[in-house]
Amino acid sequence: MPGGPGQGGDPSLVRLLAGWLPRQRWFGGKDSPIEDLSIGTATELRTGEPGLHHLVLDVRQSGATEHYQVLLGVRRDLPERLRSHEIGLLTGATGITGHAYDAAHDPELTRPLLAHMARESVIGPLHFRRAPGTGIRTDLDGTPSTAEQSNTSLIFGDAYMCKLFRKLAPGMNPDLEVNLALTRAGCDHIPAVHGWIELAPGGDGTGGEPVTLALLSEYLRSATDGWQLALTSVRDWFAQPLPPGPQAALTADDPGAAGGDFAAEAERLGAATAQVHRDLARAFGVTTVPAARLRALAAGMNDQLDAVAEAVPQLRPHAPAIRAAFAEVEAAAGELPFQRVHGDYHLGQVMRTDTGWVLLDFEGEPARAPAERRAPAHPLRDVAGMLRSFEYAARFLIASDGNVAPGTADMLELRARAWAERNRNAFCAGYAAAGGPDPAAHAALLRAFEFDKAVYEIRYEARNRPSWLPVPLRSLEHLAG
Repeated sequence: MPGGPGQGGDPSLVRLLAGWLPRQRWFGGKDSPIEDLSIGTATELRTGEPGLHHLVLDVRQSGATEHYQVLLGVRRDLPERLRSHEIGLLTGATGITGHAYDAAHDPELTRPLLAHMARESVIGPLHFRRAPGTGIRTDLDGTPSTAEQSNTSLIFGDAYMCKLFRKLAPGMNPDLEVNLALTRAGCDHIPAVHGWIELAPGGDGTGGEPVTLALLSEYLRSATDGWQLALTSVRDWFAQPLPPGPQAALTADDPGAAGGDFAAEAERLGAATAQVHRDLARAFGVTTVPAARLRALAAGMNDQLDAVAEAVPQLRPHAPAIRAAFAEVEAAAGELPFQRVHGDYHLGQVMRTDTGWVLLDFEGEPARAPAERRAPAHPLRDVAGMLRSFEYAARFLIASDGNVAPGTADMLELRARAWAERNRNAFCAGYAAAGGPDPAAHAALLRAFEFDKAVYEIRYEARNRPSWLPVPLRSLEHLAG
């Protein structure tokens, strides 16, 4: 299948892709029109019926070009089970005729990915890799998980999960880089890497080094999502009868304040986080940064605060307390150890298995450039992210129920604060006991990180989910108090 429309590619396919791509939930450019779309690379992975082609799409929007990965299936007759994933009908301008569709949803066409990784195949610009010392089963079909949004994860039986990185960036994806290093270090709190797929450097516009296309890792069969576990605890806590009187919300010191009580799990999660931070320090090293770096960090936090306060008036009453927290860090700035961290840490990035907590998705914040995601940071940045996640979990049920009466909402907010405080304290205790930097001994720095994350959340909610804006704002009321 030729490379692109300027090199004999099927113009009908380009038109079909340009219409189909914006409708995909993993496409990152929904807020602006596609100015141009071309096929950067096209590699045939399977001949016959059905056919399988790997495409890298070059998509220009607002003057900038981004790159996306598509597994293209082609069938003469499309089964009912695949019709919702159809891209369109190809007319055969390049000798290919039939229904084009997203082959990530076709188990018959995902199985070859395992076989190629097991054999370490090289097909055109695609290099299939197997992790040293591992074997890969080739008798499993992959079906997409429904949980992903920015990527597509294929589950192969009870053995593997293969994450297809839909939007591509130059170089090794941080998720592969970190997980591979932690696998080699024998880390107990990540799913082991079994293989990966990469695109060789070339004329595709993605840079001068191999580009990570997919990551194959251990599938966590018995795992439960940390966010769902936390919500179950909050739901149980809210369902408890309200005692009479003005103090109807129990305090965080009450042993039953978490309902189904998540505190023991929060403490274990804190310990697992500290252990992963320790393994990351061993794998990537620790850098001592000067006071000037911390002052620059505080200045960047203030810049974000100014921009968000300008756009979101509801933040302005809290701005003085937030600026004071940033100023405290700036005034006391000294040398600090920085290292690789998770970078986008919250309850949705952890899973509870039979043997303990496992951390996932070391890509960092998707909106940041690859260099920023790889940049060392203080490990308390991850701690702050998880503390913010406890605040979100505590208020999720209130925010998602639009029928909560004002009086009841006030009472539930008090209960939410109690649940969040109990689990925040437990997480920090577990983190410090396992050897992480003691959050209590670095209270000013942690407070600044948490405020910075809250400001980021407020900007996100104002832009994307205005009905959720009260969630970070309400948590600020007592955090800034």
